[in-house]
Amino acid sequence: MNDLFTKTDYSLYANAMSFLRRPYVRNPIDAEADLVVLGVPLDMATSGRPGARLGPDAIRRASVHLAWENKKYPWDFNLFDKVKVIDAGDLVFDCGDAEDFTYRLEAATGEILKNGKTLLALGGDHFITLPILRAYAKHYGEMALVHFDAHTDTYANGSAYDHGTMFYHAPKEGLICPKHSIQIGIRTQYEQKQHGFNVIDASQANQMSADSIVAQIRDVVGDKPVYVTFDIDCLDPAFAPGTGTPVCGGLNSDKVLNIIRGLAGMNIVGMDVVEVSPPFDQSDVTALAGATIALELMYAWASGRETAA
Repeated sequence: MNDLFTKTDYSLYANAMSFLRRPYVRNPIDAEADLVVLGVPLDMATSGRPGARLGPDAIRRASVHLAWENKKYPWDFNLFDKVKVIDAGDLVFDCGDAEDFTYRLEAATGEILKNGKTLLALGGDHFITLPILRAYAKHYGEMALVHFDAHTDTYANGSAYDHGTMFYHAPKEGLICPKHSIQIGIRTQYEQKQHGFNVIDASQANQMSADSIVAQIRDVVGDKPVYVTFDIDCLDPAFAPGTGTPVCGGLNSDKVLNIIRGLAGMNIVGMDVVEVSPPFDQSDVTALAGATIALELMYAWASGRETAA
């Protein structure tokens, strides 16, 4: 009877409150951890269908389907034998105050980095990447960006708080180097002659092998510190219907997972998964895709690290 509330074996759905059932620590600064998962429930920068503020919760709930494996197929090690991961819950900010939100996310990211930890952010709409990059650039300097998306998010005609303008602003602020950055899955209009970023559009990506895409990514990025951002609408709506700006003709989930596995050993310094919008999801398929991509990113990041004590 003593284990009524502390039994370590768990059913699939019981107590599914943190990402991959990692320890829930509201203040991650002093906690012993290598990586901090932070939910960012924002969708006030969304131009299409709202709902991404509910993404972090949905991704966490879907992650229970992945938590039972000691090591995720086809990786040959258990992620949690190598690194210590905690879930810091969701960033708290004043609802509707874009300036307060931007300040708080940049400050929170900066504190996580200052204390020797890496961030995995769960969005939320894609605007969240900009304040995160601002904090990262203060720590690492100008970075490379590996960006999975249906849209370039380099549009100049949006506001300062817009999920389609982050990568218009980021190069101008010296946060990322377009020459060493690459966007995969693009299938919407952009000014190609003035773009600056390397692009593997969706049509090309669907014709190429995952290995060829990985080789191009590595050639572009080189040895620069790299931030990986994954907008779930990179996937075709058949694999991720629950997003605010779906575009047909995207990548399938198998190809995306193989590309991410190919990033193993690169100098990944941070990552996010964004734009999961549960109100438009079907049977949690988008949330599960988001959770799976986040886990694969963690494995790719951890693959070159020493085993945790």
